[in-house]
Amino acid sequence: MSLTGCEDVVQIDAPSEAPRLSVDALIRVDVDEQFVPVEVKITLTDNFFGTVPVTNVESIVILKELLEDGFVVSSSSSSLAEVDPGSGIYVPDPNFSTDQRIRTSSLDQDILYTLVINHQDKRYVGQTKYVRTAPIDLLTQGEGTLFDEDDTEVIITFTDDPDVANFYVFDFGFGEYLVTEDEFYMGQQFEFSYFYDQQFDPGTELLISVLGADRTFYNYMDQLIEQGGDLQGPFQTPAATIRGNIFDVTDLDNINVFDNVDQPDVFPLGYFGIVQEYRDTIVIE
Repeated sequence: MSLTGCEDVVQIDAPSEAPRLSVDALIRVDVDEQFVPVEVKITLTDNFFGTVPVTNVESIVILKELLEDGFVVSSSSSSLAEVDPGSGIYVPDPNFSTDQRIRTSSLDQDILYTLVINHQDKRYVGQTKYVRTAPIDLLTQGEGTLFDEDDTEVIITFTDDPDVANFYVFDFGFGEYLVTEDEFYMGQQFEFSYFYDQQFDPGTELLISVLGADRTFYNYMDQLIEQGGDLQGPFQTPAATIRGNIFDVTDLDNINVFDNVDQPDVFPLGYFGIVQEYRDTIVIE
């Protein structure tokens, strides 16, 4: 007695799209450090949004415009250079005639930062201002579970600034993020639980960060978290093209209006932000 079988080969047409520039330009600031840790990573995407090798840019610079009452009173720039050939990672050019680093003390001023990238005859622009955040008051380990008995509960406590409408992005490591806004706890101490869907060995240290965010960054991260779920970090290439705050301005003739409203499908992936970060560590018992 014998059994025989056959298999049909099924051809699946994957979504096809021209490669996009992908820009990881989220700059996390420790105000106790002398200089802002500027680092921008440039890559491309393939037709199915997988990451392909990094790409070189012709130039990349951060323009800094000091504002008073909404008017520019002075300006300067910081030129970036690739750390190592082929790395795709750009930092303030150490070989420039003057120091291209950005001092942390300058963040106390009202400065508009503009990232300008020239790549393969195209120009990309993103703008941001520095965003502060509140420190973490307390991290404790809870005993609750959410969906599974193997969950690990961490309880986070922080105090919101009462003078500003704030948005927060929490980084729990392992590509896991959470966003929240202070609509219902403005000016109050706020406590919430986060559940890891795994158990950790006693003595494991978990590093948790809180990042400053404006509404634009909050919305961007919220979409990426929703798209990415628990399978990937929000700065990996998402399953759908989520628009950040960096735009292709090659064909635009007004630098003050560069959001490409008439070209909704022409944009790179990624985000440019300069945000304050507070970190804290909890040791699992």
